[in-house]
Amino acid sequence: MNVKDFDYELPERLIAQDPLEERSASRLLMLDKHTGEIRHRIFGDIIGELRQGDCLVINNTRVIPARLFGMKEETGAVIEVLLLTRKEKDVWETLVKPGKKARPGAVLSFGEGLLKGTILDVVEGGNRLIRFSYEGIFEEILDRLGEMPLPPYITHPLQDKTRYQTVYAKYDGSAAAPTAGLHFTERLLEEIRAKGVEIADITLHVGLGTFRPVKEDTVENHHMHSEFFCIEEEAAEKINRAKREGRRVICVGTTSCRTLESVADAQGLVKAMSGWTEIFIYPGYRFKCMDGLITNFHLPQSTLLMLVSAFAGKEAVLSAYQEAVREQYRFFSFGDAMLVV
Repeated sequence: MNVKDFDYELPERLIAQDPLEERSASRLLMLDKHTGEIRHRIFGDIIGELRQGDCLVINNTRVIPARLFGMKEETGAVIEVLLLTRKEKDVWETLVKPGKKARPGAVLSFGEGLLKGTILDVVEGGNRLIRFSYEGIFEEILDRLGEMPLPPYITHPLQDKTRYQTVYAKYDGSAAAPTAGLHFTERLLEEIRAKGVEIADITLHVGLGTFRPVKEDTVENHHMHSEFFCIEEEAAEKINRAKREGRRVICVGTTSCRTLESVADAQGLVKAMSGWTEIFIYPGYRFKCMDGLITNFHLPQSTLLMLVSAFAGKEAVLSAYQEAVREQYRFFSFGDAMLVV
């Protein structure tokens, strides 16, 4: 399967640069994966599309302000560090720019020495392992010095850090937001619960691999990045009860989908567990657990677009994207949403 089969034309003006003032005011394109029928709504209307008894699966990861700007102590050269994965208490795998100035042994300083980092090693992909030293609490220092790691296609500064978090964000660890969840408000979630929809919280810490392009020409040759997930007992029970009773399991975002599909058995049942997943879902994949998907509009030739295409069919999805372009939908992280059922 050729990666170019998942290409589409997108005018740059349709890439959303800023979040809407009201989260649930974004638009919602609804795609029937069985018939290909398309309908247009506002995201707040999604409550009318959910049924009593549905199980809505949300990803409660929290984005950390993972982008740090500092300097090399030895030379004063400006350097940028992006925190990717915590390896142990104060050791992180990071992306450093410019890389040629980031050799093992180099000491980096941030916030006039409030935070320091020593480069330990160069690992796969040119990433650096850095051990940080500081006085106090690392997370508080990071909140003070760090910036949100917005995707490269967003060029506007983010005025409010909370707008790159879901309202239900709980556990620190993501380098990118699970953006399908950005459309929900506390009030909308309360209305959804009041309708009799169960909400199951799971965690997948989103890595920057989410934004990396597929460099292989053939889809099957692409290797997915690894991301940490956790499904707790309460969430597993809600999901399994819905599957056993024939009720729909609807994932909010591709991250929730990848988590469930990583652990589901042939009957679509999941276990309470934690671990790392590298699951790559593309057309031909047979879904075991997910019955519906709420998602944003994804980059051309991306693994996320391939996942949605696996669920609803490539032709139907690309047709829906063409319709979204015609209707001037807003695309990508701060853009509009799709509901696929």
